Amino acid sequence: MVSKILPPSLKPGDLLRVIAPSGALREFEAFERSVEIWRSRGYTVDIMPNLADKWGYLAQTDELRRQQLATAWEDPNCRGILCTRGGFGSTRILENWTWNTLNSAPPKWLIGFSDITALLWSLYNAGISSVHAPVLTTLANETDWSIQRLFDFVEGRPISPLVGCGWGGGIANGLLLPGNLTVATHLLATSIIPEMDNVILAWEDVGEAPYRIDRMLTQWRLSGLLSKVRGIALGSFTECEPRPNVTSFSVEEVLRDRLGDLGIPIVSNLPFGHESPNAALPVGVFATLDADQGKLIISQSILDFRF
Repeated sequence: MVSKILPPSLKPGDLLRVIAPSGALREFEAFERSVEIWRSRGYTVDIMPNLADKWGYLAQTDELRRQQLATAWEDPNCRGILCTRGGFGSTRILENWTWNTLNSAPPKWLIGFSDITALLWSLYNAGISSVHAPVLTTLANETDWSIQRLFDFVEGRPISPLVGCGWGGGIANGLLLPGNLTVATHLLATSIIPEMDNVILAWEDVGEAPYRIDRMLTQWRLSGLLSKVRGIALGSFTECEPRPNVTSFSVEEVLRDRLGDLGIPIVSNLPFGHESPNAALPVGVFATLDADQGKLIISQSILDFRF
């Protein structure tokens, strides 16, 4: 079990490119404050042209968004790619997309979450690590601790374990694969879904009613993939409670019912997802999930795998 290749550590002065691979940018004030956080750390942040354009609910056409990603990925001077926001659309640009055909040596960081899950998991399949972390419309609303954690990781410093609620079941070791449950579910039966052997899944979601969470987890159960994973780490499930006066299970009851009988270590209530703090989680690195102590621990040996 070998971690994916980690891009070189970032350092002040490095060039980062901003792309909009998913939904149309709407939160301009939050976006500008988040860009300033990166610039205040000494980074050169280049915002791709026409970033505020809209094509329906998408940020530009598929071809233009795909070209943004290709331009940033192929640029030998670019050291990292920052995503503006989630929403929907990243899966559309992955049609006929192959990371390995692009000239990107050494590899570079890709940073985002939510709809960006599709890009993170696709890059994982190409053997390259990335970061499940705030996008540029959410970073400015993060806690100081969460912001520092992101910079610590991409700049090559150790990051502390995350602490949640352990369900018992012992300890699991595996490659960490964080993402949004809804986006991940819509990758099932596609070429983008990674192999699940030796994986610790880390899921979060937002705005999904308990019955929808139930439906997605049931689909995962029926796919047979959950029988392969080593453990599951659960972050925040924001705005996922049932509407008032609607007969329903709570989202916690659904998670317990659909995952509690898998016989693998599970830790819930970890501080990542659509509500702050959204702690940065590396994709494709060796991690330990301790379901007795309620901890998700990122191996400090991951530095050995940097490009």
